Amino acid sequence: MTSDNTQKRIIKSSFQPARWLRNRHAQTIYPSMPWAWRGRPALRRELLELPDGDVTAVDWLVDADTVPDTAPLLVILHGLESSSESAYARMLMEAASDRGWRSCVLHFRDCGDYRNRLPRRYHAGETNDLRHFLNQLQFERDASQNPGPFLAVGYSLGGNVLLKYLGESRTETPLKAATAVCVPLDLHECAETLNKGFSKIYQRYLLKNMKESVRRKFDPHTAAFDWQRAMSARTFAEFDDVVTAPLHGFDGKQDYYDRCSSVHYLKDIETPTLIINALDDPFMSTRIIPDEELLSEDVTLEVADAGGHVGFIDGGPPWRPTFYLPDRILEFLEPHAARPGM
Repeated sequence: MTSDNTQKRIIKSSFQPARWLRNRHAQTIYPSMPWAWRGRPALRRELLELPDGDVTAVDWLVDADTVPDTAPLLVILHGLESSSESAYARMLMEAASDRGWRSCVLHFRDCGDYRNRLPRRYHAGETNDLRHFLNQLQFERDASQNPGPFLAVGYSLGGNVLLKYLGESRTETPLKAATAVCVPLDLHECAETLNKGFSKIYQRYLLKNMKESVRRKFDPHTAAFDWQRAMSARTFAEFDDVVTAPLHGFDGKQDYYDRCSSVHYLKDIETPTLIINALDDPFMSTRIIPDEELLSEDVTLEVADAGGHVGFIDGGPPWRPTFYLPDRILEFLEPHAARPGM
């Protein structure tokens, strides 16, 4: 690998924020406003049975039901406590449909409006469910005469899961290309950042949602963790230490963060992959940007000066903003969307 090629592993993003939305917190919060993205494509729910007896949900874009199997299939992974209802997932599915692609959102366990069976939920390093789903798609594709390629996009926590999966799998994946957006590459660093300044507001909001999800699933008598500590947790680190780690077989948050931070898997990725992160993302600090030596030759890291956390609003009026991410994501994936053998 020449030094010129190595330099190209980290590139500067062309994204420029809309003139009326330059603040990083505004970029982060505005997309969740109901008028920011009004599109609500019809989705079809399928339950995915998992090897351990649990179940999760996959939402498929109905408009693509008549699209032939030869078209590309885009698998979307959502972020923390999110679902197919998120604006970023809906706008990407619509953009993919405009290109004649099929798409779906794979939910993490216990996310969205369904409940899983087992006494567990999801975490930032759970790659087996994604692996099972892709293997199932691969099995179904093998029965098709002219199958289209599989592509994937992960947002935030979903991006961490996707990158970890790719690093673990190396060449053993049916994915032809992938994109990960606003990824918490170092979970230690991100947990610390969310406990500082205005970022505590996001932490408080997300912790409230996480505790509500835990209350729906467990009670003080059925929880396999310290219920009182869980309900009184004031930081992500405390919650992960008392809930996420013991529920999923980790020896505390340190072990969980060490084993699941996707930065440790980037050098092993052998699938064309684009990572898009913003330096002003309030969910993380600039210290999570890895050195080029930690990226494999198949990984490109695009770094934007602005954009917030999964915001990237680049123009339009406030009542009809335009978004940078859908076109940029699909622009990267499109060269890899040709059918195998073409």
